Amino acid sequence: MKIERRVPVGEHEFYCCGARVLIKDDEVKVLTEPRISYCPLHEAIYGAKNLDREAAKRTAEIKIKDLGFCCENRIFDESSVVPYGSSEIISVCMKKGLLDCAITVCDGAGTVIADNAGLVQAIGARLTGIVRTSPIRSTIAHIKANGGCVLDEESAKIDQAEGAVKAAELGHQHIAVTVASFNSDSIEKIRRFEKKRAVRAAIFSVCNTCADDGDVDRILMGADVVCASASRLIRERVGPRAILQLGWTIPVFALTRLGKELLLSYLMEFGESIVAFRTRRMPYVVEGRGPK
Repeated sequence: MKIERRVPVGEHEFYCCGARVLIKDDEVKVLTEPRISYCPLHEAIYGAKNLDREAAKRTAEIKIKDLGFCCENRIFDESSVVPYGSSEIISVCMKKGLLDCAITVCDGAGTVIADNAGLVQAIGARLTGIVRTSPIRSTIAHIKANGGCVLDEESAKIDQAEGAVKAAELGHQHIAVTVASFNSDSIEKIRRFEKKRAVRAAIFSVCNTCADDGDVDRILMGADVVCASASRLIRERVGPRAILQLGWTIPVFALTRLGKELLLSYLMEFGESIVAFRTRRMPYVVEGRGPK
């Protein structure tokens, strides 16, 4: 059987292993050094123990080869990949009726507004933080055919605050919004908009490996759910404010009652055994089990 070769089109910039990576046409360039040397989740998914520039490049190439990342023939697979991933949590809560829409980001499309839980998972399953992307017509067509709306089809613009406005215009009232740390200024904009309209926004802070002090301040001010990624800063400053934590290798923190409700609702559908216990101090950390 002939295997179809997947070739990236356009320009796409994103983070991988804490390194900034550029895909331009058929070439992968690692623009900065990785911020981490080891991540257990990355090893489990991609098999790389030592994270350097070459590992970041190989990971991007695997995404292209296996998923069609940034390609015309992108694969949209709804399978669950990360036990406590944001797309997994959001899609389950959409199916349970707690959320009626999600504003996420997709390579080849930019900001996406979707009311199809399966599409939300298929977009986000193995995605990393996208800084900018170019429109890919087949990707946009797939999204539109499966209950999604692209914020700007001509530019594939990424603007999560504008996405929240568009979702409200479409009649959605209970929305989830994923916001990467490098776009954390969107959090305050979404909260201001939320107060003006009859909209409840659940903000998921994602892709936080490279979060800085300013990002953390904005996250603490407005996020409901925070993925620690491989950030020590998130663990040290956000972790103590959490009212619920999922996992300890790559912990996910709920900072609000809404965030806690969504995480607990997700756990109701989680297929594996769970241990729950109280603790006087957050975050709960197991030494030697996290990223380096």
